[in-house]
Parts: sequence; structure tokens; C-alpha cells
Amino acid sequence: MITITKTGAICSLGENSEEIFSNGAAGKLPDLRITAELPEITDDKYNLRCNRLLLHCVNQMKPDLEKFLNKYDGKKIGIVVATTNTGIDKFEETKNPEHLKMSNPAEFLRDYLKLEGFFCGVSTACSSGIKAFSTARKLINAGICDAVIVGGTDEISKFPLAGFTALEVLSKERSIPLSKNRKGMNIGEAAALFLVEKDAADGIKILGIGETSDAYHAATPDPEGTQAANAMKAALKEAGLVPEKIDYINLHGTGTVSNDLMEANAVYKIFKDKVPVSATKPMTGHCLGASASIETALCCIMLEKGQAFPHIYDGEYDPKLPPLKLVQKNDTTERLNYIMCNAFGFGGTNAVMILGK
Repeated sequence: MITITKTGAICSLGENSEEIFSNGAAGKLPDLRITAELPEITDDKYNLRCNRLLLHCVNQMKPDLEKFLNKYDGKKIGIVVATTNTGIDKFEETKNPEHLKMSNPAEFLRDYLKLEGFFCGVSTACSSGIKAFSTARKLINAGICDAVIVGGTDEISKFPLAGFTALEVLSKERSIPLSKNRKGMNIGEAAALFLVEKDAADGIKILGIGETSDAYHAATPDPEGTQAANAMKAALKEAGLVPEKIDYINLHGTGTVSNDLMEANAVYKIFKDKVPVSATKPMTGHCLGASASIETALCCIMLEKGQAFPHIYDGEYDPKLPPLKLVQKNDTTERLNYIMCNAFGFGGTNAVMILGK
């Protein structure tokens, strides 16, 4: 069994797990740009905001990370980091091609931690964060790595903002997923870091991962959500769980017309309106390549605290969508042993992960 033994995170909800839980459980809507003072990086090759966000997570995890690094051979510790932006804005200023490499954050961590093993970047649009866990698991099961540091990081960048503006999917107001009044998504920034080990006694278990592809459209999901539903089924099958055992689903929940229709249809196919769900992007923003990473961190925090985060919107559920059981503010979670985290990206890349205590 592959286990997440330690998590570090930073996003608009807070600079550490305690802040994130406190603000997330309360359904707060902070500014989506991170205002925390981030550590400096002196090497120009790696001096990117994405990497400074990652370094904040490293510093947050220092005691556990040191034990982890001492436990394993440095040649057998892998680094897998999800991202989409790396340093694209920085490149406009520096013209340094290193700042465009999707592997730059992973390479930064490898060099900073003085490791000698496998490293790679993962960039499959919004599913990147869960795909990074899938890659890490394959590395461990194949014997290439004994343990893996999995991460995800993205900053708010002009390049994707321009692209999403052209697609007319950005909202000038806070996103309200599943509302009949939804107008689009908001971009956020975040980083999360995880220590992933095999057969660890304590931690959050990765019980199942489901991955499918739509082959439907470059930027619009299949409205029926067929392959998204198949990804959920695959994750359930690997975890050995029936739908009724899932206690909460963290929706991809972007707040766009097409994504919410697709995801609501996909979830309803399997769970009807029996499982509590919420979208956390109204609180964190859509963090692109780091979205599934920060949302996995949120799910780990929820499992540890035994409380699901509420669904924040205007209260006007879209009657054109199948009904889902939304977590309300001040709801207490009766049982929280198994969580499903959804991530669906452009190009029809679907990834779903089930986590358990």
C-alpha cells in the first residue's frame, strides 16, 4: 500500500495545514493571490515564484523531511512535481530557457535536497496533481524508487490568464460552482508537497487511482461525463469499495458552464445524491497544474480532522443539473474515512484518487 506520510501546503486559505483547515471549514473567501513572505532562492536557474512556493512547503516539513531523507538512499528517492506555468512570466524578462522547463521545479527540489535519483515534471493540465501520484506509485512499484517526494506548484501567470480570457471562461466575480448563475472560474496559486512511502504504518492511504481520456474536444468536456465516470469507477474498483463507502467527494468544480454539467452528470451516474460533495475552488481559486495537488492536500487535512469543507456558492442550484448532496456551512461530518478527489483537465484527461485513513 502506498501512503502519504506527511503533507505541506500553502494556498490562499493559509500558510500551513492548521490555517488552511480553520479557514476552509469556515468557508472563508480570501484573496486568491498568496501574500505570505516566501523564502528566497539565490540560484538564478531556479529563482521562480513556483519554486519559492515549493520551498515554503519544504521549510514547513523540515523535521519529517530530514527523517525521510535519512531513511532512504538518496539515489532511490524520486521527485515528481505537477505544474503548468513554471516560470513562463519570468522567461519574458530573462529569456532563460530553463525557466520554461516543466521539470524545473522537480529539478530544483532534487538539487536543493542533494538527491541523485529520478525526477520529472508532470503537466497534463488540471489533472496534473493526481497524475503525479500515479507516476510516483508506478516508480515505487517498479522498484525504480523506494520513496517519492510528490509536489504540485503554480503561480498566477499572465499567459494562462490570457488564454482563459480568450476562451471566455473566467469570471470577474467569485466562482459559484453548480449555481444557475455561474459565469466561470477564478485563477489561484498554490503549492503542496507530500512524502510518499510504501507500507508505512501511519499516514493517508492512496487506495485507488482511476485515469481515463475523453478524446472529445481540446477544451470542452463531454457533457455526459462518460469517461469522467469511468475514472471514478476505476478508482473505486482498485480501492475495493462500493460507491456507498465514499464519505465525501472533492469536486473538480471549476464553476464553468460545461465543466459543472459534465461533472454533475458523472457523479450522479455513480453516487446519485447520496454522498456529500463540495467544490473548494471558490476558496482557493483554480490553481491549474497545482489544483489537484492542493486539493489532495485539503483532502488529507479533512481526513485528519474528520470534517469536510462546505460548498460555497449563491445557494441557487442549477435545476438543469442532476441533484447532488452539497456540504453546507456548519454541517458536521458523521463519517469521514474515505474521500474521492476529482481532477479533469483540458484535452479530456481525467484523474480520480481515493484516499483513506
